[in-house]
Amino acid sequence: MLLINILNSILHSSALNNKQIAVLIDPEKASFDSLVNLIQRPAFEAVDFLFVGGSLVNEDQMHECMNWIKELTDKPTVIFPGSPNQIDNQADAILLLSLISGRNPDLLIGKHVEAAQRLKKSSLEIIPTSYILIDGGRTTTVSYISNTIPIPQDKADIAISTALAGKQLGHQLTYMDCGSGSKWAVHPSLAKKVKEETGIPLIVGGGIKTAEQATALFQAGVDVVVVGNKLEDDPNFLEDLVLSRHSTKQTPIRRQ
Repeated sequence: MLLINILNSILHSSALNNKQIAVLIDPEKASFDSLVNLIQRPAFEAVDFLFVGGSLVNEDQMHECMNWIKELTDKPTVIFPGSPNQIDNQADAILLLSLISGRNPDLLIGKHVEAAQRLKKSSLEIIPTSYILIDGGRTTTVSYISNTIPIPQDKADIAISTALAGKQLGHQLTYMDCGSGSKWAVHPSLAKKVKEETGIPLIVGGGIKTAEQATALFQAGVDVVVVGNKLEDDPNFLEDLVLSRHSTKQTPIRRQ
């Protein structure tokens, strides 16, 4: 396996204000042909990471999808886990998500205990990550399965304090997500406030449907934009997404 330090890549790019793109692959929906169609697109060269996982994905689906991905590309692959059975040693890293916007003990520590020994024996780079659900206008699979109420977009103080708590607990990244199939994405003004207050790399996903939305999030300080559903419906969107990053002014920012 090609050894890649995903966290260092994100930290370095964040310090230089170089924006990154992650494509989210849901193994429950992916097929070999759909992955070929995505990966063979010229714009795919500009993608930084593949995030792989989903709320309802089982172990066999995960393993098969990872086999396909590793056959088709050497892009860094990061597990975006919905459960411990999605741990697959073919990936390069795993976002060890703590769903700190909710109060479900299983997703704060329970599932981590279940996964601990398996992760210890793996070769995966483990990246402690604050996972914060933000209201995207409809009940998504992740909010339903996790029995979690997302933080309203107009409650910036709650989102900021939640993200700060995650940083103080030692999490290395903040991931704000409206969930797959949401009506709207995290508002840039909310993302900007969270990034300014925490000073650690910020990932945003869910509900991003236009290049203008991606550009606004990048300009607000978001370090990694994640897109999944939109690319499933419209693979041509990848070209627009790549252009949105190039339209963002790249200047160093002060880190806290």
